[in-house]
Amino acid sequence: MDIPRPSRKKEKMRRRILFGILAVVALVLITVGLSSLEPAAREVDRSAVWTGKVERGEFLRAVRGPGTLVPKEIRFIAANQNGVVEKRYVEAGSEVTPETVILELENPELTQSVEEARLQLAAARAELVDLEVRLDSQILDQEARVAQAKADFESAKLEAEANQELFDADVVSSIVWRKSLLQVENQTVRYEKEKQRLEKITASAAAQLQVKQAEVDQRQAVYQLRREQLESLKVRAGIHGVLQEVLVEVGQRVSPGETLARVADPKSLKAELRIPETQAKDVALNQVARIDTRNGIVKGHVVRIDPSVQQGTVTVDVEIDEPLPPGARPDLSVDGTIEIERLVDVLYMPRPSFAQPNATIGLYKLSPDGTMAHRVKVRIGRMSVQEVEVIEGLEEGDEVILSDTNAFDDADRIRLR
Repeated sequence: MDIPRPSRKKEKMRRRILFGILAVVALVLITVGLSSLEPAAREVDRSAVWTGKVERGEFLRAVRGPGTLVPKEIRFIAANQNGVVEKRYVEAGSEVTPETVILELENPELTQSVEEARLQLAAARAELVDLEVRLDSQILDQEARVAQAKADFESAKLEAEANQELFDADVVSSIVWRKSLLQVENQTVRYEKEKQRLEKITASAAAQLQVKQAEVDQRQAVYQLRREQLESLKVRAGIHGVLQEVLVEVGQRVSPGETLARVADPKSLKAELRIPETQAKDVALNQVARIDTRNGIVKGHVVRIDPSVQQGTVTVDVEIDEPLPPGARPDLSVDGTIEIERLVDVLYMPRPSFAQPNATIGLYKLSPDGTMAHRVKVRIGRMSVQEVEVIEGLEEGDEVILSDTNAFDDADRIRLR
């Protein structure tokens, strides 16, 4: 029996279907294979980045800010009187003592008032002397009257005693004897009155002298005040130090209270640091600070924190606890670091240039051989001047890129050449 052969047309159809299926499968396999391949890593010059390693140990949390050295004692010298600047004896930068005359003012009216006060004092003193002489004369006259009254009393007493004896001997009459007794009584009263008058004259003289002395004292005080006012026209430094600035010129008229000069003690300085307001919240009194004067680092402690913010910074005063290095002077620019706290057994790394506290950032972690780096998410915590705390995302010994990565920030992997 004959077997029918399939037509060539159907066989070609089956082959086409098979080839199509194989082509689709091959296309799918190629697509899957290509998608599983990682893109080529971007190459970055190794010298263009700086890296740091993650460490574990003591973590010093600190803040830093620029500042200047300023005197702890600054004396602003003000004018006490009206006047015109006549002479200028000392220039800024010169050492001064409390008695150093910096400026001399001129005030003719004050000079005249001093002379008038002197003449009034001299007149009051002369009047006091004249009053003393007159009162002494009155007292002497009254003392003479008292002495005369006493003598008359004693004489009358002796005469009465004699008449008593004569009367007893019937030599004189009773009238004579009684007259002598009456005379004693009269002289006794006169003597007592004269003594009382002497006491009153003496008391009155003392009161008059006291009033006149008070007038002299008043004239003396006015004269002394005028002299001090005149002397204050010589403007003195008042303290040991260096003259920082003279604010007036010769010929300039000044008024009371107007600042003329500024003197500071260069041997007693403190540091005024300007700490960013975002970091100043953790600064407290008595925290340890280190001041870099560019010629040495000295230790100090925080003594004052300004309660207000000025241009984004908070002023912090630091008392210097050690001798300052040579060259330290007022207005010298310095850098200060304030220690906030010391933490033990903390995972930390050098501070990335773009890091913010308590944030999650992307960093490139280097491979063990240092030729490749891939991006990882890192959560950081507290920050210091040069280090930052690592919360998660890195381990001790990991090395990461810390410099700015904006140039290749779109790549997840980079190759370091």
